[in-house]
Amino acid sequence: MAAGLRVISGGAAAVEPVPVDPWEFQARCVDAFVASWRARGFSQVTIDNDIGLLERTLTALGRPAWDVTPEDVDRVVGELAVAGRKASTRREYVQTFKAFHRFLQVRKAAEIEAGFGVRLVCPVDEFNAARHVGDDSPQAMPPPTPERVAEFFEFLKGRIATARKYAPAARDYALFRTLYHAGLRSDEASMLELPDLHFGRGPFGKLHVRFGKGAPDFRAAAAVGADARQPGSGAALVR
Repeated sequence: MAAGLRVISGGAAAVEPVPVDPWEFQARCVDAFVASWRARGFSQVTIDNDIGLLERTLTALGRPAWDVTPEDVDRVVGELAVAGRKASTRREYVQTFKAFHRFLQVRKAAEIEAGFGVRLVCPVDEFNAARHVGDDSPQAMPPPTPERVAEFFEFLKGRIATARKYAPAARDYALFRTLYHAGLRSDEASMLELPDLHFGRGPFGKLHVRFGKGAPDFRAAAAVGADARQPGSGAALVR
């Protein structure tokens, strides 16, 4: 085996050195992170919004991402809470930083350890990870009781029988029933069309949600759907 080995002159392959300035290196990491968003097909609007949020988060933390501690995260989130920022906003700050830190762990860990002597450990832990609590959380707005939901649908059915125009009242009833039973978002439900309903599939039928959140053409479809729902135009779920 040893007889088959030989020395090749020229030394090891050249490795691009890590900049001494940590802020310069972090800026390059942010650029690479944004490039990964584009590779995954994120829209430019989403990228612009998220990069602005990431930059504000890094500025508030005040140190390179690999030097951030759990106490730094506590401080920033606490300052946002004192400033009256919504729970959803605080959660976005934490989640955006966590995603960037995960990117560093996967793509840049070796360079960061070699250049700055830091082994990456995410500072977002079970004690400062933002809970999924929004302005409509049960703490602030409890969900309606089953009796209240039943009363609401009885009201809608009553409108169908007494409305001057049957079609709009029937449309509203069908739309709210779809939202309630299928758990759709309002935009997802409003862009459904009659061909998306398949009553003959399975014991309960099936509903094809073509424009769910995260679909590449969701924004364009939403714009088109908004135009189509103007009076006298396009097909909706129930006319």
